[in-house]
Amino acid sequence: MRKILCLLAGLFLSAGLLHAQPAAAPADARQLWQLLDYVAVDYGGAVENGAVASESEYAEMLDFTENAAQQIQQLPAHASRAAIAEAIKALRAAVERKAEPAEVARLAHAANALVIAAYPMPVAPKALPDLARGAALYAQQCASCHGATGDGNGPLAASLDPRPIAFTDRERAASRSLMALHQVISQGVDGTSMPSFAALPEEDLWALAFFAGTLSYDEAMRSRGAQLWQDAKTRQGFPDLAAVTTTTELAAAETLSKDAARDVTAYLRAHPDAAEAGKPAGLTLARQRLKESLAALHAGNRSEATRLALSAYLDGFEPIEPMVGARNKSLLVAVEDAMLNYRSQVSGGTPEQAQAAAAQLDQLFAQVDEELGTAQAAPLTTFIGALTILLREGLEALLIVVAMIAFLKKAERRNVLHYVHAGWISALVAGAFTWVVATFLVEISGASREVTEGVGSVFAAVVLLSVGMWMHNKSAAGRWQSYLDEKLSAAVAQRSAWALFALAFIAVYREVFETVLFYSALTADGNNGALLGGFFTAVALLAVVAWILLRSSARMPIGKFFSITSVLVAVLAVVLIGKGVAGLQEAGWIGVHPVLAPRIEILGVFPTLETLLAQAVVLAIVLAGFALNRRAGSKALAR
Repeated sequence: MRKILCLLAGLFLSAGLLHAQPAAAPADARQLWQLLDYVAVDYGGAVENGAVASESEYAEMLDFTENAAQQIQQLPAHASRAAIAEAIKALRAAVERKAEPAEVARLAHAANALVIAAYPMPVAPKALPDLARGAALYAQQCASCHGATGDGNGPLAASLDPRPIAFTDRERAASRSLMALHQVISQGVDGTSMPSFAALPEEDLWALAFFAGTLSYDEAMRSRGAQLWQDAKTRQGFPDLAAVTTTTELAAAETLSKDAARDVTAYLRAHPDAAEAGKPAGLTLARQRLKESLAALHAGNRSEATRLALSAYLDGFEPIEPMVGARNKSLLVAVEDAMLNYRSQVSGGTPEQAQAAAAQLDQLFAQVDEELGTAQAAPLTTFIGALTILLREGLEALLIVVAMIAFLKKAERRNVLHYVHAGWISALVAGAFTWVVATFLVEISGASREVTEGVGSVFAAVVLLSVGMWMHNKSAAGRWQSYLDEKLSAAVAQRSAWALFALAFIAVYREVFETVLFYSALTADGNNGALLGGFFTAVALLAVVAWILLRSSARMPIGKFFSITSVLVAVLAVVLIGKGVAGLQEAGWIGVHPVLAPRIEILGVFPTLETLLAQAVVLAIVLAGFALNRRAGSKALAR
């Protein structure tokens, strides 16, 4: 039975990992991107006014485009691969006819945009880069070759062939993106003295790329760029950090004047936080991602459409989910179901079906706008919200912890009770720390929240299922007393004490984690007195429930206790597996196939094939295990 349960847990977690980590771009895709970027940046030094200015550099451009045409054919099959090949062919033709550098750069960047869309790779840092750290790294690792100011005249430059590039070269800098700098720094450049710095942490690579990207600009440019940034039209071209890292100065000049593109680029590379400050959030971001998802679907790119649909929920709606849930729980449920339905249509339906699902979502978003746009909730609403949230989130954890405590007392193993108490107390401390972190330090992402809840629920379900089977086996066989006398003492002390701690911690922390997020949303209404009143009332009610459960279990005969508790624990396992799979679906770890079924959250029942199937599997294991236990018990009593 334990092997079966471990296998079940492994299947859920391995399936989650497969969905959690998007497939990384093949190394060849990164090399292709780098080749095309070389052409965009270096072609200007090979051709001037339709004539070859440097035979060696022109030969290099021809070689790069030829290699690019070969590399795209070696990449994994993709619906966009033919389009990328055509874009590279057009680039090759432009190089052969000695087109203007601006045209070649445009064609190379267009081809690279297709490469990134088909074979996704990181195009921006996960957090804002530290330019001071970048400056220190540059002084340590780069200044000896590229010079302290980036002019390419470092102490070692004269002995190198070819000479290091000058970051201060304005013409090159105008056609070079920060992502290109990151790629060169992380991969190095074959045939030159530029090594790979892949051993550096990713945040250091980006810090170094950003700092190197500032060396061709001066303070006057940055100052003018700061003024230009105040214009809303200027900000539209750089909606987020990814736009800052992928947009070249020349590309920006297509919508801005040449001088404005230079100055805004100078400002944003020195102050990347400015772009992040204007980043859309909440329903605005959810609507934007939904629109982008539909566009990707109509273009035939289902994988990108699915990624954007998931982002619409996790990055857009999920951060405001606690606030919506605190105001209007039924509306929250409707949005969650509609989001899952949209993702299902994107992955397996027609574009028309996805369009209809998106229209339904847009109507629900309008209702959310109206709900959140109303005046702050009344104190009574806040009180009821705080009370029901804590009761709802705390009851499951309470049942698990109380069952563990009652079991150990019945088994006369009070000496390991402190492991259980340490587990739930540590969970409360961790919850308080989570509140501090989420309030004052960092924003907890939607994916982190759903994964925490999902994995925690699956783990707790598997452990509870194992415990329930074991307890029912002893009660069905009528051997509970002899087992306790002969084996339980050593087993609990030697093998299970830390497992008890882990179960108590996870059972309580997953509920505290959810409660912290919902309570943070309730504080926005300003009814702190009502919130505290609801909190303490819920705590008192939970304490009464715990007292009643512990007292009734103490009076219950041990055989009956084992029998009833085994059923309760098994039911909790079925509930938690449903909630766990639902959480992993919302995080994008597991696929979504909606079905016609009721949504009963208190029982972990959700209208998707995956959640119902998971519950059916666990329920089948419970029923089969109970039946085998009864049969074994009957045989034992007949002897």
